[in-house]
Amino acid sequence: MQRAIQAQAIMHNFALATGLSPASHSEVLREPRRYLWTDAFAVCNYLQFYRQSGEESFLQLALELVDQVHEILGQHRKDSAHRGWLSGLDYQQAQQHPTQGGLRIGKRLDERQADEPVNESLEWNQDGQYFHYLTKWMHALYCVSRDTQNSDYHRWAVELAKVAHAAFTYTPTKAFSAAGGAKHLYWKMSIDLSRPLVLSMGQHDPLDGLITYLQLQQATIKQFPDIPAELSLTKEIADMGAMCERGNWLSNDALGIGGLLTDAYKLMQLIRENKVNELGRLEVLLYDAGVSLKIFLGQHPLDFPAKYRLAFRELGLAIGLQTINKMEQTMAQHAELFSGSDKLPSLIEELLVFYPVHKVIVDFWLDPEHQEDASWHDHADINNVMLATSLAPDGYIDL
Repeated sequence: MQRAIQAQAIMHNFALATGLSPASHSEVLREPRRYLWTDAFAVCNYLQFYRQSGEESFLQLALELVDQVHEILGQHRKDSAHRGWLSGLDYQQAQQHPTQGGLRIGKRLDERQADEPVNESLEWNQDGQYFHYLTKWMHALYCVSRDTQNSDYHRWAVELAKVAHAAFTYTPTKAFSAAGGAKHLYWKMSIDLSRPLVLSMGQHDPLDGLITYLQLQQATIKQFPDIPAELSLTKEIADMGAMCERGNWLSNDALGIGGLLTDAYKLMQLIRENKVNELGRLEVLLYDAGVSLKIFLGQHPLDFPAKYRLAFRELGLAIGLQTINKMEQTMAQHAELFSGSDKLPSLIEELLVFYPVHKVIVDFWLDPEHQEDASWHDHADINNVMLATSLAPDGYIDL
């Protein structure tokens, strides 16, 4: 209960700081500050508080945040020569299809122009669209649709999946890739999705895409038994599945490992709820997560002072680690669904050793002294939201 109260306090301050809500009815809203990754987790947090408490104010915050993200990140930047919605739709049409042109990241600087040389250090602060941020927003919209029973949010998630898949997916020639002829994903696209900004593929992007598409497809089947063609993700799922066959999920990055564990738990839930035939892939994810944790923690990164650490990346790991107990419980309660794998029990048992590490990470970043360092303040919004998610993770990790 105490952690839930702490999480709610953090998210209350986030709403004030980023212009989502005023401190009082008489106070004017701050200029909204929206960032797609952070806001996706924030939506899930508010929904979790709503489910826990039944307080409509939390649901209203989630819905207002969705509207703000679409109004701001679904349109061109204020400092851009372009105006209007990224989709090119007029305002009335865009209200019906706010994700049709994708969503900007929300970076501080405008995107790199077509005639500008690449500056790798600057690119991190320049706008555009990231595939792995878009999948997070698809998940957030899915959660809103689930909790409100409003199918509009589900449609927007599927429309985003389709436009993102079409823009980010490409087939390199053999001259540029040993896997010529096999589809890849660009890591970063321009704001209008017309050109790639970073050609390389994010290591876990195909996996995030596959699991998110499966999640949306299963929700579509339940809501629309006779799936309209425009809502079907069958082709996109096949593309992502093929890309995942070549995937290597081992990671030495805290956020990457946390995402891997979360993806594994989502996949387990899809198997439990929808009898999805993915036991083999689940085994691979859990094995790679275990190896990655051994390598990462073997370097003792959690012993470093705060100034040498990035809170949101470690908190991403803390969120993922909290799926391990849930996976053990799911296996115990639905043993018949997982009986086709004799490896899963031992893989989860090996992961359970790492479960307590989540508390070490969360307690470290709850310490006010560790929030005084520049490494915290430089990323305050994302750090706070990820800390809140670490304290109350079910809104994000449960399907």
